[in-house]
Parts: sequence; structure tokens; C-alpha cells
Amino acid sequence: MPSINAAEVEFTAIRAQGAGGQNVNKVSNAAHLRFEVAASSLPDAVKTRLLALNDQRITAEGVVVIKAQTSRSLEQNKAEALRRLQELVDSVATLPKARKATRPTYGSQQRRLEGKATRAQVKLGRGRVQGSE
Repeated sequence: MPSINAAEVEFTAIRAQGAGGQNVNKVSNAAHLRFEVAASSLPDAVKTRLLALNDQRITAEGVVVIKAQTSRSLEQNKAEALRRLQELVDSVATLPKARKATRPTYGSQQRRLEGKATRAQVKLGRGRVQGSE
């Protein structure tokens, strides 16, 4: 798993949103993380998959923007933002397993056909009743 170089991450302290009384209005505790994917030291394959992700946190210019404001501490929010960035990179670091096409077994084919025949009999019984006049 490739790790994020802390020097490539840009942090900005901003005011947090939501309830919190005076503290939230006075102190800039929320961490705003910006990480430029193209200029990073990540492997090229990881960069490509990261930029191909359909994630709202990745801008059209290829910058990952994460805002962390769960804690009252700026340091904890920075750590949380870095953890979320690392999670995002880890999610694309491993290639998804290629699916191998397989054929259905003989037994599963027979069970399917039996189910279809049963269903057909049920539906045949729903028609008008013949010869009872």
C-alpha cells in the first residue's frame, strides 16, 4: 500500500460549521486538506485509478479536497483528514479481482427448467374454464 507523503498535503484551518456555541464562532478548528494527485509521489497506476474515481471529493483539476470538523481540536481534525485521504488511496491501490466467466452446472440448469415448467403450469391454470357450460 502506498503511503501519503505529509509534505505533499496542504492544510488550511477554517471555521467549523454547525452547533458548538461560542467556541465554533471564535476558533478555526476544522481542517481543510488539499492533495494534488498529479504532482504527488504516488505510483502512476494508483494516480490513474484515483483520478478515474467518480468521487465528489476529487475536483476536475485532480485535487482531492477533504474537510474534517468532527473534533474540537485542530490536530485531531488534521489526523482525521489524513486518515480519510489514506483510506481513499488504499481503496484504489489494490486492483479489483478480474471475474472469470464460468458455465452454469448441469444441476442448476435442470433446477431452472423445472422452476419454469412449474410456473408455466400455474399460469395455464389461470385461463378461462373450458367445457363447463
